[in-house]
Amino acid sequence: MFSTGQIIFATLFFIVFVVIISFSYRKDKKLHKKNYKGVIWILVSFITFIVILFLIKHFLKN
Repeated sequence: MFSTGQIIFATLFFIVFVVIISFSYRKDKKLHKKNYKGVIWILVSFITFIVILFLIKHFLKN
């Protein structure tokens, strides 16, 4: 299905990608804390809204 070269390339690409993303995140960590303070409440509200929609759909279906 995949050749040995493709598997090696995919593995190396994944490892390098994760390292670069981790390095970038650590570099911008202070900036993220400053700019995205309180974002967790928006995520909680969005998930709650989706759950309420599914509950309404479930109860109105029966």
